[in-house]
Amino acid sequence: MYDPLRVKAGVAISVAASFLAGLGIASRFDPPRPAHSPPTLQTAPPVADAAVQPALTLSEAFVAVADAVTPAVVRIRATRQRAGRDQLSDEIREFFRAPRADAPRISGGSGFILSEDGYVLTNNHVVEDAEEITVWLLDGRNFAAEIVGTDPTTDIAVIRIEDGANLPVAALGSSAEVRVGEWVLAIGNPGLTGSASLDYTVTAGIVSAVGRSLNLINQTLEQEDRGRAIEDYIQTDAVINSGNSGGPMVNLRGQVIGINSAIVSRTGVYQGYGFAIPIDLAHRVMDDLIAYGRVRRAYLGVSVETIDMEMAELQDLPDVGGAIVRDVTRGAAAEDAGIRMNDVIREVDGERVRSGNDLQHKIALRSPGDRARISIYREGRAREVTVELRELPVADEVARAPARFSRTADKIGIVDVVEVTPELAEQLRLPSAGGVAVAELQPNGPAERRGIRQRCVITEVGDAPVEDEDDLRDALDAVGAGEVVGVTATCPQPSPTPSDPPVWQSRLYAIRVPR
Repeated sequence: MYDPLRVKAGVAISVAASFLAGLGIASRFDPPRPAHSPPTLQTAPPVADAAVQPALTLSEAFVAVADAVTPAVVRIRATRQRAGRDQLSDEIREFFRAPRADAPRISGGSGFILSEDGYVLTNNHVVEDAEEITVWLLDGRNFAAEIVGTDPTTDIAVIRIEDGANLPVAALGSSAEVRVGEWVLAIGNPGLTGSASLDYTVTAGIVSAVGRSLNLINQTLEQEDRGRAIEDYIQTDAVINSGNSGGPMVNLRGQVIGINSAIVSRTGVYQGYGFAIPIDLAHRVMDDLIAYGRVRRAYLGVSVETIDMEMAELQDLPDVGGAIVRDVTRGAAAEDAGIRMNDVIREVDGERVRSGNDLQHKIALRSPGDRARISIYREGRAREVTVELRELPVADEVARAPARFSRTADKIGIVDVVEVTPELAEQLRLPSAGGVAVAELQPNGPAERRGIRQRCVITEVGDAPVEDEDDLRDALDAVGAGEVVGVTATCPQPSPTPSDPPVWQSRLYAIRVPR
């Protein structure tokens, strides 16, 4: 029998069951819900601009300087021919993927453009002996370049971009105005270092010191140029690595104040000490290289040492500073002007002389023929002389006079001697002529450790008298490794008062020849 209520109930149950089944199916197809909701990230700066405005301003200054200077910084690739003979077969070479002994060597560094027609300033060691030079600019262009001139004694070189026109240029400042503590940027373009691309690096730091000497350039010079190197570096803690050599060091006005040149490191990479050649010196050298193809170096004709506290007291100086004259070259400008041994040079044209390196730097900034006012202290009194500077000869007799002798003389660490002639004995105020005067010693060598110093006059080695370099060489030839040899030398001692002549004291030194 048809029951409408039962039918309605069945339909309701069927619909409900279908709804519940649908929910079950739907639940199986819903994506999994995340365990946690995404965090709300904080983007507003926690420190107000006003609180750090000086630092923000400095940061913007760094950015502005980098934007202004980097277009004028170039990457330099120098190709040199290898020296040597190939002793490996082609099969072995190919197996080990070894380069041929005569294959070109490729190295490089940085530089910066000085003029729109393509003059570039860099380090001598970046392009020295290069047969082919290529430079890259920030905009991707590359050009061939040629060497205009190099100066190994200052590690400065000028090259010129071929077919260059309307090139970006760097502005030059003055290194004389550099102050310790001021911010500087070191900019370079090392290019590829290993597998990493390091195009256009900019690092920041402060000037840590000025007037630093590292004796690095002298070690790279040919024998006849030893002692002519000029090192008066600006020291910085801005990161400088080898590929940055030749790049500019700039102040916060974007002016070049130095050329990145050297680091002091035990590992070959930056360890906190970077050095730059002062731009005033580089500018002076650059002008000569462009005009003459070589540097016309002004020459005073003295060898000097930096004044220390004891010498300042001995010379009755008002303070510690200056350069004491240890030797005057005969016939040079200094001798003609009346400068003597033991004079203390305090100023050049009114500029204070801080050290021996500083004096050398100040003279190097001048040209042959310039007249310089030299302020000196002599016997406790200040006086002034005028010197007409001359040109340093390329290979003059002064440079060659103290002849280097054979390696046998290095047995006791004496590198350089000169025969004591009657004229030299008079100049040194020696009691008599004869023997050989020590001009250069191996640092911390056997002779120096036993007390022999520069200007000591050696008169005997063992029982053999020494009158000249041949006598010294022959006497040392007879001494074997590990043996002790007696060296009689007369050495100058400080006199009681500056006005008195030096006191020469003769004594016997016992020196063991290293094994």
